[in-house]
Amino acid sequence: MVLAIAESERVRGTTSPNPPVGCVILDESGEAVGFGGTQPVGGSHAEVMALKEAGTKAQGGTAVVTLEPCAHYGRTPPCAEALIAAGIKHVVHAISDPNPRASGGADLLRQSGVTVESGVLAQEVSRGPLRAWLHYARTGRPHVTWKYAASLDGRIAAQDGTSQWISSETSRTEVHDLRAKLDAIVVGSNTVRLDDPALTARDAAGMPLARQPLPVVVGMSDLPVGAKLQHTALHLRTHEPDDVLDALAEQGVVDVLLEGGPTLAGAFWRAGRVDRVLAYIAPALLGAGPAAVLDAGVSTITDAVRLAVEEFTMSGPDLRISAVPQT
Repeated sequence: MVLAIAESERVRGTTSPNPPVGCVILDESGEAVGFGGTQPVGGSHAEVMALKEAGTKAQGGTAVVTLEPCAHYGRTPPCAEALIAAGIKHVVHAISDPNPRASGGADLLRQSGVTVESGVLAQEVSRGPLRAWLHYARTGRPHVTWKYAASLDGRIAAQDGTSQWISSETSRTEVHDLRAKLDAIVVGSNTVRLDDPALTARDAAGMPLARQPLPVVVGMSDLPVGAKLQHTALHLRTHEPDDVLDALAEQGVVDVLLEGGPTLAGAFWRAGRVDRVLAYIAPALLGAGPAAVLDAGVSTITDAVRLAVEEFTMSGPDLRISAVPQT
């Protein structure tokens, strides 16, 4: 399953609105003979890709897949039927498909005499490459990760407005790698006016990576003439987070990175539309300057938004924290 998760991560960002599934085929002796990840929309699913690589070695073998094989006819035939036709005798999957239209693959496999095991490394898969798609399948809304970098005292810029660079080069490289795996990056029009961002994913040399997310600007005002995003961004003239997410869902966007300033972050928090926080905390003090979020709808300590920390680790000299709102 660890190898299947790696396949899932490899294709993450290329499959939306389909899930980035990973699959590994083992032959009868337990040797890995086929690897596959979901292809872009209209292409083969992970199981079919892995079966193609395995060929006849799949006969009598095992399929290890991050998501329950589908049982419906969509743009491609059901993966469960492909596994049965290839002679697979055992299927292991991490997560059952939450989409009622596509679920039922496990039952179809069992009816054909295939043994099925579920729940293997389910937490690792649900917090990993399939996190955003699972949220999308269950709610109909794109998954929103609010990413910010701040000093140890919670400032995202100095008193004079300068903010480059609070986080380390290691953290910035990591964020660019993350951008390349996401569907869209959202900022407010005020951020465009102040910082003139490009919202591109770049390598260590500053060159654009092969895959780029959709740049999105939220706000009523026109973008400044000559701004980097003037002719490339999707400009949504609204202040309502749900309007933003509805528009992005219509575009097939599943995984969103919210990188706007404190006002936009506050709006998403008030609407309850932040699904994950990714914070980079630099070992520096600024003493003054804007905070990471404004007006999150908290007026007293009892209203504080409580988060559950999933992971904390070092990113160069910075502390990286991944947390989700407590339910």
